[in-house]
Amino acid sequence: MNPIAEFPPQGPSFQEDGGILFRTWAPDHDAVTLVVWSEGQETKIPMEKKDFGYWTAPWVGPTDGLRYAYQFSEGRWYPDPVSRWQPEGVHKPSAVFLPGRFPWRDQDWRGIDRHDLVIYELHVGTFTEAGTFDAIIPRLPELKDLGVTAVELMPVAQFPGERNWGYDGVFPYAVQHSYGGPEGLQRLVDAAHQAGLAVLLDVIYNHFGPEGNYFACFGPYFTDRYRTPWGKAVNYDGPGSDAVRQFVIDNACCWIRDFHLDGLRLDAVHAIFDFSPRHILADIHSAVQADARRLQRTVHVIAESNQNDVRLLRTAEQGGYHLDGIWNDDFHHSVHALLTGEQEGYYQDFGLPEHLQKAFEKVFVYDGCYSPFWKCRHGTPVGDTDRTRFVVSIQNHDQVGNRAQGDRFGTLLPPAAQRLAAGLMLICPCTPLLFMGEEYGERRPFPFFCSFSDPELIEAVRRGRREEFAALAFRWETEIPDPQAEETFRSAKLAWEFSSELPLPLGEGRGEGGRTIDVHSGLRTLYRDLLSARRRWRPLRNVQHTRAKLIPLPDSTSDKNALPLLLVERGAGRGLIACANLGPAAAPLPDLPLHGRRLLMSTEEPRYGGQRLPDQPPDGLVAHELLLFGFEKWQ
Repeated sequence: MNPIAEFPPQGPSFQEDGGILFRTWAPDHDAVTLVVWSEGQETKIPMEKKDFGYWTAPWVGPTDGLRYAYQFSEGRWYPDPVSRWQPEGVHKPSAVFLPGRFPWRDQDWRGIDRHDLVIYELHVGTFTEAGTFDAIIPRLPELKDLGVTAVELMPVAQFPGERNWGYDGVFPYAVQHSYGGPEGLQRLVDAAHQAGLAVLLDVIYNHFGPEGNYFACFGPYFTDRYRTPWGKAVNYDGPGSDAVRQFVIDNACCWIRDFHLDGLRLDAVHAIFDFSPRHILADIHSAVQADARRLQRTVHVIAESNQNDVRLLRTAEQGGYHLDGIWNDDFHHSVHALLTGEQEGYYQDFGLPEHLQKAFEKVFVYDGCYSPFWKCRHGTPVGDTDRTRFVVSIQNHDQVGNRAQGDRFGTLLPPAAQRLAAGLMLICPCTPLLFMGEEYGERRPFPFFCSFSDPELIEAVRRGRREEFAALAFRWETEIPDPQAEETFRSAKLAWEFSSELPLPLGEGRGEGGRTIDVHSGLRTLYRDLLSARRRWRPLRNVQHTRAKLIPLPDSTSDKNALPLLLVERGAGRGLIACANLGPAAAPLPDLPLHGRRLLMSTEEPRYGGQRLPDQPPDGLVAHELLLFGFEKWQ
C-alpha cells in the first residue's frame, strides 16, 4: 500500500476510450459488484479493490442516463453515495449524468464582488406555482430590477419525495429530480448569469437526512463521538475520515466547476465537529478558491453559525478558517424582538433599542458578553473586520419557517413597521439578505414541510415539531400545520401580488392626487429605491464608518413608555444621517447635526404607502418612520 494516501474522487469518471470508470469507497466490504441496467439488460461486474478501501470497475457502452448501483455480499444493491442524478427518487438506482455536455453561454461571466452582494434567498419548490428551476427564470428580470445581485437557493440536493425544505438531503451530489434535475439547475444558473445575477447554493455538511441515507452501508461516514440536533455527526476526524473529508471537499468543488455556481452557504457549521490539525472548513474554502482562481471567477463561501465566532473569517495565520462571510442573526433578532415584542426563546436576549444600536456599530450584539439564553458569555468581538463579510436579514427561511405556522412580517407587523425594518436593514453596512416575497410583504406563510414515505418517520417528525415548540416556550397557542400534508407545502407558494390594483388595508396612505398606493407595491418600491441608494450613495458604500446612538424623547412626551429615536451615521465626514422612530406613535424630530444636509428619503412617503403627507415638513416623525438626510450631489 502506498505510504502517501491519495483519495481520488468517487463516482463515474469518463475515460479516453469513451467508457466509464466507476469508483466507490467501501472499506469494510470484502466484495463489491457494480450493477448496470442498460437497454433492458442487467449486467453485474465484479469491482477491483484498491488502496484505502476504494473499489473500481470499467464500463464500455451507453453512458448518458445509464442506471447503476453497487451490490455487497449480502445481495442487496444501493444507489451511489456520489450519484449525480436520482431520476426516480432516493431508493432507486443512480443515473449517469454528463455535466460537460451543457452549452454554457457565460464564458465572460466573472461573478459579483462581495461589496456588491445583495442576496435573495428562495426555495425552488415554493417560489413559483410550478416549483422548478425553469419556472424561476422568467422572474430573474424582476429580481434584477429590484436591485438583487445574487440568488441564494435553499438546498437542492436530492431528498425523499417531492417536497422538502432541502435539509433532509441524502445525495449531496445529485440535484433534486422534481425541481428539474441537474440540467435544470444548469439552465437556471446560465440564465441568471445572462441576467447579471450570481447564484449561491445552500449546502449541508453537518448531517444527512434520515430517509434514503445509505452512507453507513458503505463505510464510516458517521461518528458516535459527537451528536448533532439531527442525528449522528459526519466523521471528519476519526478512522476513515480522510476519504469522508475528500468526499465533502469534492462536493463543494463540483458545484463551482460543473454548475458554475458563484458561492456556497454552509449550513449550521457550529454542528460540524472536527478536531483535526486543519479544520474541514478551511479545506473546503481552500479547494473552492483554488477552483475559482483557475476559472477566473469570484466565488463566495459563507457560513451559517450561531456562535458569533469571528474565527471563521480569520486567516490561518490568525488561527481561523478564512471563510468569506458568516450569517449574523443578532441583527435579525434585534429588529424582530423590538418590533414584534416577542421575547420568548432566544429572543429573550433582545428587544431593547440598545441591542439594535450595538448591532449597527459592533455587528454582534453578543460579542463576549453574558447571554441569558445561552447562560454564559457568548460570541467574540468583530473589531474592524469588513462589515460586508457579515450577512444580515430581517426575514429568512429559518426565522420564518421555524415559527409554529411559518408566519411572516406581512401578517406579524403593520405596514409601517415592515417599511421601517426594511429601511434599517438596507442602511446597515453589512451584506443584506432578502427572503423571497419579503420585498412586497408576502402574507402567505412558510411553514416546515416534507414528504417522507416511512410512517414511523412521518409520525416522529410531527411529534418532534410539537415538542420543539413546547421546549422553546414561545407564545404560539395554535395548531401546528402537518408537515407531511401537501396542503402545508402548497400554502407556502408565493402569491406574487404587488399590483397597485390590490385592495389597500385600512389606514394605509395615498399617493399624489389622492391615488391609493397598495401596501405591496409601495413596499416593493421602497426596497427598490433603498437598494438603488446602496449602489449610488457614497456613504452607504463606506462600510467601515458607522456610528449609532439613541436619542431620548423630550420629557414632555405624553407616552412615558415611548422608545428613543435611533440615530445612525454612515460614512466619514459629510456622510448620511438616518433617524428612526422605533415606536408606534408620532415623535418630535430632535435637533440633528445636519450641516447642510436635506431630507432625501422617508420610509413613510406616499409612494411607499406611508403616512407622511405630501410636502409635510420634516419637523417630526410619524410612527415607525425612518428619515434619511444627505447631499444632493450623491445622486
